Order: sequence, then C-alpha cells, then structure tokens
Amino acid sequence: MEIVPLDAAIGVEVRGIDASKTIDAASFARMRKAWAGSGLLLLRGQKMDEPALVRFSQGFGALEMPPASAERSYGDGGARRPEIWVISNVVVDGKAIGGLGYGEAEWHTDMSYIPAPPMASVLYAVEVPPSGGDTCFASMIKAYASLPDDLKRAVAGRRAKHDSSYTSVGELRRGSTEIVDPRDAPGALHPIVRLHPETGVPAIYLGRRRNGYIDGLSLEESERLLDRLWAHCTDPKLAYAHKWRQGDLLVWDNRSVIHRRDAFDPKARRIMLRTQIQGEAPLAVKAA
Repeated sequence: MEIVPLDAAIGVEVRGIDASKTIDAASFARMRKAWAGSGLLLLRGQKMDEPALVRFSQGFGALEMPPASAERSYGDGGARRPEIWVISNVVVDGKAIGGLGYGEAEWHTDMSYIPAPPMASVLYAVEVPPSGGDTCFASMIKAYASLPDDLKRAVAGRRAKHDSSYTSVGELRRGSTEIVDPRDAPGALHPIVRLHPETGVPAIYLGRRRNGYIDGLSLEESERLLDRLWAHCTDPKLAYAHKWRQGDLLVWDNRSVIHRRDAFDPKARRIMLRTQIQGEAPLAVKAA
C-alpha cells in the first residue's frame, strides 16, 4: 500500500489496495490515520458491489441510514442495501432511480442538521458523465487555522443553526415548509468551531449557507458574519476539485470538510452509491 498526498490543499490517494476485499487491520489503521489527518481519501479503479461497499464503509464505523428522502433503488427497480443511497440523475420508466439530480450542489456538510451528524461519507462512482459533475472539497481545519483574528474572536463560543428544510441542491424536503426567516428554520444548533475527536485539531463547522443563522445575534449581524465566514471557507486555496472516473472511491471527513458539486449535462448518466458513517454531537472548542 502506498499513500500519496494529492496535489491540493486537502486529501491523500491510496494505491495498491483492493477495497472490495478484506483489508488487514494494520493497513486499514494506517489508511484511517492518513484520512483523519488530511480529511479526504481517494482510491482509484475499484470494483465494488453493494456488500463490498458496505463492508469497506463499516471499517470506519457503524453506518448511518440515508436521509428519509433518499432513493435506495435503481436499474430494474430492485431493492438495494438499506445503508446505500443512490445519487443519480437517471430516470427509468418515468421514475428517478436516485436523488440530487444533475444540478449544481452548493457547499455543504452532510446531514449536519441532526444532533449527531455522520462523521464521514463514502461515495463510489458506478457511472460518470464525460464532463461536469466534479466534486470540490475544502479543508475546514485549514480554514480555521487561516481565519483572521477578528473572525476567530467573533465566532469563539458561538453556535450556528443548521437548517434541515432544504437539500444541497436547493430542493424543499418532503414534509418541510418554506422558510422566510432563518431564525425560524428547523434543525440542530452546533458549535461554529468544533474539536476533531481523533486529531484534537479545531475546524470550522458550517452546514450550508441557505437559512444559516448564528444563535444570539440579530439577523443582520448573523448574515454579515456568515457571509464573511463562507467567503473565507470557500477560498480555492483551501480546496481540491475531483474529476470523477468510473471506479473512484472517495471518503471524506464530515467533521472537517465541506463539499459541493458542479452541474452536468442532464442527458448524460451519472450513478453514484453513497454510505455514511455514524458520528457524534460536535464538541465545541472552549473560548480562550
């Protein structure tokens, strides 16, 4: 096994590993340590069936069930493993075989609107379009380390609302109502700066910009501060843009990484399988 840093601000590539087979404990521990330190793990050229994807994902921890709105079947409509969420724009017999379609997905953290968000997400490329659909990842550890002093002081000890009413592609979730005032949005409150439980390093923790709100501030103060935070956190210097190939397997640390997706041709096919690893309630960094 070889672990090579990506030519970017975030991530490592693991070579020489067949993730469809059982990985010995020492190799997995080495891989996990590199992942926790870098935030993103890439394995190319994998051939994964559903049981193999679930087994590999379970190496990181117990699996989280997909969101209630997730699609879990595709192709001939057969049932899929309940732990797997199909991400796709493909339509068969008038029915979408997966979720999130072909549009652009804004910067976000997966399922941060629940009290104990998943600690990691695993995404496997079954089919990819010839262009578009790239996924960008940004390090929130580096974002915090490079945060201007006045912003560090402004967010110290504060919590932010993580809205649950809209998806990352801007769709209103089933059963949700349109939000006019972010202070009224449903969802969990989490510390803006959280301590990574494995590395002990602080990271900025933001869900998504839409309907974000910083608890205890006026709406105007919250909007100004969130605008500054998001502008800083989405600086290309902190990011890696992944151009997908069939067989790519990516694992990102949901505790220290945000991500987004580029749009792609709706006529092109894109089928991805995703699992999520259970996490814990974010631990706040104590204000100095």
